[in-house]
Amino acid sequence: MGTIDDYIAERESKDPGFKQALSKESQKLDLAIKIRNLREQEGLSQRELAARLGKPQSTIARIENGNVNPSFKTIEEIANKLGKNLQISFV
Repeated sequence: MGTIDDYIAERESKDPGFKQALSKESQKLDLAIKIRNLREQEGLSQRELAARLGKPQSTIARIENGNVNPSFKTIEEIANKLGKNLQISFV
């Protein structure tokens, strides 16, 4: 049985759009992890963060699970409510 890297390489060779789709999902998951880590560093539960944002706890859960791609406005609100500055970079 191969590794995940083998699987990805095989899929990329067969499907040119796979690499782009994988990259997009990876970015969404990276953002989800960053938001969860920030919330945890601040010592907040999902419910507490949701209350600060005026959103349901389920919204925070979906963001942190990578099930929803939050808007820039939502990401900015999270940063502001946690006293953080949002930085965007292109690499």
